[in-house]
Amino acid sequence: MGQGVLDVDDNNFESEILKADKPALVDFWAPWCGPCKAIGPAIKEMEEAYGDSVIFARCNVDNSPNTPTQYSIRAIPTLILFKDGKVVDQIVGAVPKSQLEVLVKKAL
Repeated sequence: MGQGVLDVDDNNFESEILKADKPALVDFWAPWCGPCKAIGPAIKEMEEAYGDSVIFARCNVDNSPNTPTQYSIRAIPTLILFKDGKVVDQIVGAVPKSQLEVLVKKAL
């Protein structure tokens, strides 16, 4: 079991995600976004299942404008999988948990 879904922002994104010693799945979201709220429970379940080997994090696009801009986030939720500081894959929109599992397994 992991440490829970980590909140990241413009200040700690590099240290928590890009310099992490394991893959990271980052959910770019906002509190007012309905699809973001819908996908939240699936991300929490994924963290409970894979949290020992993958970091699960979320970045509020309203509070941290620089990081989403850096990764050309145009719609939320956008989930980006990072490994060794590089983008491995990404998904845009609320997707089923099964699709998230496929994404996470790419990094393992």
